[in-house]
Amino acid sequence: MGTMTNTNAEYGADQIQILEGLEAVRKRPGMYIGSTSSRGLHHLVYEIVDNSIDEALAGYCDTIEVCILKDNCIRVTDNGRGIPVGINQKAGLPAVEVVFTVLHAGGKFGGGGYKVSGGLHGVGASVVNALSNWLEVEIFHEGKIYKQRYERGNSMYPLKITGDCEAGKTGTRIVFCPDGTIFEETVFDYDVLRQRLREMAFLTKGIRICLTDEREGMEREERFYYEGGIREFVTYLNRSKEALYENVIYCEGEKDGVYVEVAMQHNDSYNDATYSFVNNITTPEGGTHLAGFRNALTKTFNSYARTNKILKESDAALSGEDIREGMTAIISIKIQDPQFEGQTKQKLGNSEARGAVDSVVGEQLMYFLEQNPAVAKSICEKSLLAQRAREAARKARDLTRRKTALENTSLPGKLADCSDKDPVNCEIFIVEGDSAGGSAKTARSRATQAILPLRGKILNVEKARLDKIYGNAEIKAMITAFGTGIHEDFDISKLRYHKIIIMTDADVDGAHISTLMLTFMYRFMPELIRQGYVYLAKPPLYKIEKNKKVWYAYDNIELNGILAEIGRDGNNKIQRYKGLGEMDPEQLWETTMDPETRVLERVTINEETASEIDLTFTTLMGDKVEPRREFIEANARFVQNLDV
Repeated sequence: MGTMTNTNAEYGADQIQILEGLEAVRKRPGMYIGSTSSRGLHHLVYEIVDNSIDEALAGYCDTIEVCILKDNCIRVTDNGRGIPVGINQKAGLPAVEVVFTVLHAGGKFGGGGYKVSGGLHGVGASVVNALSNWLEVEIFHEGKIYKQRYERGNSMYPLKITGDCEAGKTGTRIVFCPDGTIFEETVFDYDVLRQRLREMAFLTKGIRICLTDEREGMEREERFYYEGGIREFVTYLNRSKEALYENVIYCEGEKDGVYVEVAMQHNDSYNDATYSFVNNITTPEGGTHLAGFRNALTKTFNSYARTNKILKESDAALSGEDIREGMTAIISIKIQDPQFEGQTKQKLGNSEARGAVDSVVGEQLMYFLEQNPAVAKSICEKSLLAQRAREAARKARDLTRRKTALENTSLPGKLADCSDKDPVNCEIFIVEGDSAGGSAKTARSRATQAILPLRGKILNVEKARLDKIYGNAEIKAMITAFGTGIHEDFDISKLRYHKIIIMTDADVDGAHISTLMLTFMYRFMPELIRQGYVYLAKPPLYKIEKNKKVWYAYDNIELNGILAEIGRDGNNKIQRYKGLGEMDPEQLWETTMDPETRVLERVTINEETASEIDLTFTTLMGDKVEPRREFIEANARFVQNLDV
């Protein structure tokens, strides 16, 4: 990792600095881990793994093992130097105890322990300890095993030696069990951990990360090791697409104390998939490093295209958007003192990062293009096609705008709008097919519920350019009904409904239509999902009648529960709904539309695994069959109620 590694630094007890005490964490956990939901729960694991990754970045650790134990506790083992066991002079306690019991204590506050670190606040270990029922740490150091146990943040006994380990073995093993009185959810999701750990392995080339699940009936194990680091990350993200050229473009260098790594490759899709990281932390809102990258990209390609007469003097310059069409890119920088901006602290603010990325990418990309003229030409030609499509789309958009201004018929004819005009009270049901649309229009509460029926399957935006998308009647109807516009025209303040509810049949076709709609929203108006305005309706699968009483079941488990309660006998009449069209308006209202009784699922985006969401959409909606088959096979055993 070049000059960022500082392998001679002494990492001892006195480099652990103390800033403040622990009491606040249990009172306000959200301040430290974001939330007490499933997301916060998984964050505990990342905090511990981040500490091991920091050891790897410093050059001392190459293997990390994460295990979900039978009782849903977590064990993390690494072969780093081991947390220091000597006495910290300031606290008069062993350094390891300070790390686990004092907030803001760690080797990351300029004490010389680490040059670069992923942990944002140095609160990781102590916060995990404070929010666990119990935590045990073992340290392998100079032939001995040191151990200490904590319960809800308090040490149970002084650090002690419990045995010998083989000479030369070093490292740390931490086992913790989250506190069920604090977390709403205490069951770890293997897939969530897998996505983040895989990402960490891509971002730290040469590290081996192993994830194991020992829970009964869920046993599995995966190993992640990527010698090529972020180059392999780009290949992985592009595997459901056709690459435009064989080799991933890779730029690496250091400037002004910023270590820069960038990998990119174009594919045959129309989406820009760029992900940026600082010290292995994802920055969903980008920042100065992303701005530097985009500037270098636009400047370099335009310069190359003009010099090589691909762009004539009279031609308009290629925009960044044109060049990035169908590009997958990873920007990963390491910086000693990252400054994060914005409410969510997800945007990098360091000005030196912009110049460093711009300089490293600008220089090395130009060299690559000159050495690979065929690749350079294919990227420039794709960008020119994108430029023309964007121009055609702009004309179509301007035409739509003029029309609506002149004729004042902005809402689609098939929309049955609601009478209330306050978006906070209003919801729109996007319903597949005319028969279900008719039932929904009859069933709805006219004041607050609007119905937009769509005919047939909407366009798969994963396979279409902007101009095609603007010409599609079903998509145009959704855009005009929502009122926000898309892409650069998007304005959340113009949203006409605070609940957008996708209502499709509970079968494979319905799932496909939902995915098409979500793909469109994710690609063109992601803020609707980010801000929590998009929902999936959950129509019941079964209607159970007995002695003039009616029950609805939303899955097989619920059906069995109801049958167990009312008795399984000949008086039970069970109807399996194949689609919304089978329900009369009254049933549709009662089961799926009535705010008092319905079940809605809110669609959310986990920014920490955005690259994986992107890959999932491409795998499901792209052209390549093989990755889709693999995805379905890998996930089939976790799916319920799939009609075949």
